[in-house]
Formats: sequence, C-alpha cells, structure tokens
Amino acid sequence: MRILGIETSCDETGIAVYDDEQGLLSHELYSQVKLHADYGGVVPELASRDHVRKIVPLIKKALVEANTTSEDLNGIAFTQGPGLVGALLVGSSVGRSLAYAWNIPAVGVHHMEGHLLAPMLEQNAPAFPFVALLVSGGHSMLVKVDGIGRYSVLGESIDDAAGEAFDKTAKLLGLDYPGGPLLAKLAEKGEGGHYKFPRPMTDRPGLDFSFSGLKTFAANTIRDADDSEQTKANIAFAFQEAVVDTLLIKCKRALKQTGMKRLVIAGGVSANSYLREKMSALMKELHGEVFYPDLAFCTDNGAMIAYAGMQRLKAGQTCDLGAPAKPRWALDSLAPV
Repeated sequence: MRILGIETSCDETGIAVYDDEQGLLSHELYSQVKLHADYGGVVPELASRDHVRKIVPLIKKALVEANTTSEDLNGIAFTQGPGLVGALLVGSSVGRSLAYAWNIPAVGVHHMEGHLLAPMLEQNAPAFPFVALLVSGGHSMLVKVDGIGRYSVLGESIDDAAGEAFDKTAKLLGLDYPGGPLLAKLAEKGEGGHYKFPRPMTDRPGLDFSFSGLKTFAANTIRDADDSEQTKANIAFAFQEAVVDTLLIKCKRALKQTGMKRLVIAGGVSANSYLREKMSALMKELHGEVFYPDLAFCTDNGAMIAYAGMQRLKAGQTCDLGAPAKPRWALDSLAPV
C-alpha cells in the first residue's frame, strides 16, 4: 500500500511518498523562513500564497523521486488541522482534488498526531504504550499514548508554548527569525551561574505548561543587562536551562503518574541538543528509554503526515472529499485505530 502525504499547516510545504512495505520513498520540504524573516514571524496570508506556488511542483518532484505514478497510490493524506486556516486550505484542497481526480481515498491527518508518530519512521521505533512530550511551535503537551488514536492529554500549554517562548526571547536578544535554533546556538557560548530564571508552574501539582511569564522575566533581564555578546550568551544559557528543566520536571511527573518507562519527544523543539542530552540523562536515571524523530522530521514535514495517514487508511478511516480544514482540533477527540 502506498500513500502521498501533504503538510501545509504553517510555513513549510512538505510532501512525501510512503509505502507500508518499503518505508519512506521520497521526502520533499520547502521552508518559507526567508519569506517571513523580514517580519519577525509568520505572516499567514504570505504563507498561504507561497504554499499555492510550491505545492504542485513539490508533489511532482516527490512522485518522480519515489518512481511513483497516480496509479500506484492507494490514498492521499493531508494535514486537516490544527494550523493556520489559509495554509491548511491549500493542502486540503489540493489533496482532496487529487483524490477525486485519481479516484482514491483521502485521509485528513491531525498535525500533532503526525509529530507524535514521527519517531515510528525510525529503525528503533518505540512500542506502545508510552508518554509523549510534543513541543512544536505553538504547542507544548504531554500525552499518554496507548495506541494510535488512543490518546489522553495529561497537560498542555495554557499560554505561550516552549517553541513560542524560544522565538520571542530570541527576538528580544536581537536574533534573526526563526530565533529558537539561533538562541540554542548562542546558549552554547554561555556560562551558568550568572542568571537564575524561574521554572514556571513546577511549584504546584499538575502537568500544564506556561512559558509567557518566563518570556517576560527574560525581557526584564535583557532590559537591565549590558549589551555585550557574552552577556547575551549567558542569558540565552539561563533561559534554555529554565525551559529544559521545566520540561524535565513535567516529564518525570508524567512518567511517575502513568507508571511508564518509555518517553517520546517530538516537534521542532525536540531537535534541541541540550534538551536531548538532559532527557537522555533523565531516562537513564529512571531506567527507561527515550525516543526522538530524526532531525529532518522534527520540524513540520510530509513524511510524518504520510505515515499517520497510512495507519488510518489501513484501518479503513478516510474523510469525505468535502471535509473542511480544522484550525482547532483536539488531539484526544481522534478515533482509535
């Protein structure tokens, strides 16, 4: 069985072809980073227009690379939500139109389910059940995963997510967009012991996240500090340490609460090397295992959508060709496979 995956939830156009026996056959990704850099963040209307320009050429390229024609495909998976509504409409419209033209089923995929299942693309894939920490863009959440579609949200961000806090603090430090990876790189030059940032919502029970106060603390610290590069690096170090410590504390609580020993970390922030180092140390201490997607599949991509769509297609779950985009869509509302 073979499927075409389409991802257009925000500012990356991702296309992939996945085969349930041969695995990932092709993977194409176009990032709009340069387009949005002058604005310091994603401009939804520009993102939608750029998806329109790039999506068909990328689909053609992915099919050629996979040595696949429309007659070889058994379905098309597209990101149905959550995300920017205009961007979602591009992928869903193209995906459903091709499914209609080629007379094959369409599968609407939840963006966060795609991230959650991205580690399944690796040779050393996690077995169910596990706890998942999803840290992608505007989402930070802990999920108890008993199987595909069998999700219980244990905690989530109530304001700024970790990725948003990284980008906003990077901007305060004068770094370019997207700032998260640049802040992490700057933090490598920083030294500990100069600044002590709070670990938000760790002094109370629960597994929800809130990083807006940490961002405000960073803003006040930057305002009162000198403008030297070393000072900026020290602030970046302290900020990153605070975010990672907070995620560690919450993950440890979630594992204890569920009694599980397997942890999956996925989403853009999962590419952070400091986070991976600290999480690996934590799981070693807990005699557990931690799993990540390949770095290429931490950001938004078509491969994770193709994989998630394949699992639902094999279970007979497809969507109506008139199915709307879902800019807001609860992960725990999905049907089990």
